[in-house]
Amino acid sequence: MSHALEFTGLTKSFGGARALDSVDFSVDHGEIHGLLGENGSGKSTLIKVLAGYHAPEDGELTVDGEPIELPLRPGQSTELNLNFVHQDLGLIPSLNVVDNLFLTQADSSHRPWYISWGQQRRKARQVFERYGIAMEPRALVGELTPMQRALLAIVRAVEDMRGDQNGDGGGRRGVLVLDEPTVYLPKNEIDQLFELVRSIAEEGSSIIFVSHDLDEAREITDRITVLRDGRVVGTAISEETSPAVLVEMIIGRTLQSLHAMDDVVSKKPVRASISGLVGDILDDVSFEAHEGEVLGLTGLAGSGFEFVPYFLYGARQASAGELTVDGRTRSLVEVTPADSLANDVALLPADRLQDGCVGSLPISENLALPVLGGYFKNAHLDRRRMLGDASELLDSYDVRPREPRMIYGQLSGGNQQKAMMARGLRTDPTVLLLHEPTQGVDVGARQNIFELIREATSSGAAVICSSSDYEQLGIICDRVLIFAGGRITTELVGADVTKERIVEQCYRTAVGARDDG
Repeated sequence: MSHALEFTGLTKSFGGARALDSVDFSVDHGEIHGLLGENGSGKSTLIKVLAGYHAPEDGELTVDGEPIELPLRPGQSTELNLNFVHQDLGLIPSLNVVDNLFLTQADSSHRPWYISWGQQRRKARQVFERYGIAMEPRALVGELTPMQRALLAIVRAVEDMRGDQNGDGGGRRGVLVLDEPTVYLPKNEIDQLFELVRSIAEEGSSIIFVSHDLDEAREITDRITVLRDGRVVGTAISEETSPAVLVEMIIGRTLQSLHAMDDVVSKKPVRASISGLVGDILDDVSFEAHEGEVLGLTGLAGSGFEFVPYFLYGARQASAGELTVDGRTRSLVEVTPADSLANDVALLPADRLQDGCVGSLPISENLALPVLGGYFKNAHLDRRRMLGDASELLDSYDVRPREPRMIYGQLSGGNQQKAMMARGLRTDPTVLLLHEPTQGVDVGARQNIFELIREATSSGAAVICSSSDYEQLGIICDRVLIFAGGRITTELVGADVTKERIVEQCYRTAVGARDDG
């Protein structure tokens, strides 16, 4: 009997590095197949090959036993009935449920110039009823709960996969890829999503379930394949495989006890103290950052660490908590970015083009944003001085080309990031907040950014770096706090701050192990 989908010998390289190395992977009809592995293991590359985004150097693909030539051309994955639900879900918040549900379908039952919205709403209700979901078709997607949005995205993908224009439940079976579908969902709501996933599989379609959560993967999947360093470590029957065995497959060794280390950084003065932070999934998060310290925050996807810099800066509104910087205490419920700038707190967000700058403006104007008021005199903007200061910053931080009039968005990723570091450090911050500071930059720029971070600490700043790049954290951090379920679960200090230890402790939390110190 043929597989629903099968890769054989799949190989993909980037710049000489093997992201996928002769990978064999198959999914059966009606199967929920887990795909696990740490960051950089090759999961995303495999999915992007399946979506037609990457072209592999070698490998074969069959769908329903039929050989398919690689790489897939644009739109071919849809023709093959391969559908994808990613973490961002691909929904439009300003549209209502029914618009989003049928966004990708061309309904031939209507004339080209006319849509019967009443008929569309009735059809949507039939679809939701079939899956046991209570959802109002007229509701705006932006007002739905995270769980409702996830359910809507999955139902839409399944309806696209069915090709079911009549809403009667008939249609084709296919393969649905769910990439971290539960990351931002409360644990008590995940059961409903799992019920939907199981019902899809029972109808004969197949699901590839990508996750970092071992307990969830074991609960929902039939089999699990683990990737490590671009290779298949093994495929196991989910219910017969313990979490500890999966962890060993993922990280390449058994879990070890964490040995207590001397906390030398704790002897330095405290620059920032966070108390009782509550917001989104974060629950009563408290910690301190010391003078001259790089403090890392990390965990598995969805553990909450990534929200911390934005709450501390006031870019997201917390429900509770306080931040004390050099003896000055502020409520995190009320703090704003303007307050943070005034109190010597700087933020470098992960998405520099969306949240960190104005890509269509010159570099000089982007660099001036935190101190723009200082360039006004008698209601006149001193652009000459702004350009001169920008030139000095570009030279000091090795941003290339050193042309302050150049549009910021035209810089390479690494130079964009160095320019943002220059902007943040020009204010001589007491606390520097970073989120994925080397995301999307090359190796050379990555090293430059590491050096800039250390320059900030040599000036006495406390650096709080939130990142999922475990190798990066192992290089630059003095301490690392591991998050799980919105709380800090483990602290790594000194010689324990290595990529290997960080990975180990993230997965230790996933299997319910406890630090025996």
